[in-house]
Amino acid sequence: MRRILVIGAKGMLGRDLVRVLSSTFCASKKSDWEIMEWDLEEIDICEEKKTVTKIENFRPAIVINVAGYTDVDGCESNEEKAFAVNAEGMKHVALGALRCGAKVVYLSTDYVFDGKKGKPYLEDDPPNPLNVYGRSKLKGEQYVQEIAKDGLIVRTQWLFGKHGKNFVASVLRQAKEKKVLSIVNDQIGSPTYTIDLAEAISVLLHSKAQGIFHVANSDLCSWYTFGQAILKLSRIKGAKVIPISSRELGRPAVRPAYSVLHCQKLKQVTGMVLRPWSEALKHFLESDPRPLA
Repeated sequence: MRRILVIGAKGMLGRDLVRVLSSTFCASKKSDWEIMEWDLEEIDICEEKKTVTKIENFRPAIVINVAGYTDVDGCESNEEKAFAVNAEGMKHVALGALRCGAKVVYLSTDYVFDGKKGKPYLEDDPPNPLNVYGRSKLKGEQYVQEIAKDGLIVRTQWLFGKHGKNFVASVLRQAKEKKVLSIVNDQIGSPTYTIDLAEAISVLLHSKAQGIFHVANSDLCSWYTFGQAILKLSRIKGAKVIPISSRELGRPAVRPAYSVLHCQKLKQVTGMVLRPWSEALKHFLESDPRPLA
């Protein structure tokens, strides 16, 4: 039996990834694949010796690390934790995968870029992160590139999904609490649905892809436009969205102004193009009543 080990399996992406991989790798009764779910209860990737040994002894064929410290503003005041989880934690996972000859997959971010290019970023564009979170994720990427014999780095952005905190749920919650929502209009990206991302990762694995791939839903928008779309598709009345600048919002972490990811490589290798973010958002809101409750 060949095993795919998902680390961070209880997170927003992790849960959808486990479900998608189970349906794509294990659908047939003749399948010799098994999907294994590990989270903090099973492994603390910050502990090098225990992580390396446990993965080596478990002997998976593929290790996917979607665990991470993703509080972008929190990373600014907890730099040591950010690097311990996002960078050193990935190093430990990669070392464990190397010991047992497993393919290793790492989830990274558009925040490795500074947003000054002015057009969608390609996989080989030089990174220049503006914040601690981005720097810690870039270091994780570098560990994969240095250590793994068979490594896949998936950069994505602006995730939303059913299982966890995200911008969509936040907007819907705030719309119930107040009549006016202030949302930044000077950051541009591509909102990405965790189910669509999980399906792309599955396709990349079936394609035996290696290296860096950008994966995000099609089209782009500002957070402000995204917020407007959420309220419109949810048919929420009585709440108004007003645009503000990032400076006015005053978050601790600086965000890139334009961090759209160019996903042409994904199409070239797999033939896959993710649907527009607006279609994905509509599907999410129609299929998941939780944020509307």
